Amino acid sequence: MTKDQVTNTQWDGQSAPSADDLARIAENAMAFVPTEFRAYLGDIVFRIEDFADKGTLDALRIENPYGLLGLYHGISLDQKSILHAVPQPDMIFLYRRPILAYWAASNETLEDIVRHVLIHEIGHHFGLSDEDMHAIDESGDD
Repeated sequence: MTKDQVTNTQWDGQSAPSADDLARIAENAMAFVPTEFRAYLGDIVFRIEDFADKGTLDALRIENPYGLLGLYHGISLDQKSILHAVPQPDMIFLYRRPILAYWAASNETLEDIVRHVLIHEIGHHFGLSDEDMHAIDESGDD
C-alpha cells in the first residue's frame, strides 16, 4: 500500500481521497451549518492542502505536521472593525493528509471528521476559542 492509500471499507483497494474529494465532503458539510451562521461567513475562502506549511506549524509550535487537521486564518468577527485593512480574505484550511491519518486510526466516518474540523474552524471565525468549543462539545450541544 502506498503512503497515500488508506484502509477503510468504503475506500478498500482505492487511493486515498483527493483534495477534490475532501472539498466535496466539506461542501456537503456546510449544509450542517445553520443558515443564519452561513450568512456571516461572507467571502471566507476554503482551501484543502496536504499539510500546513512549516511557518504555520512553527508559529503554532506544532512539531508533527499530522498534529494539525484544520486552521482558521483571518480576523475573527468579534475582532473586526471598519478600521481593519484586510490584505487577504479570511480562510479556512483543511489539511488532507492529517485528516486522512486521523480517519484511518479512528472509527469515525470521513464525512464526520471533515464536518467536525470545518465547524471547529468556523467557530474560530466567530471568535470562539478552543476552550469555548470544547465546552460546547462537552455539553452535547451541536
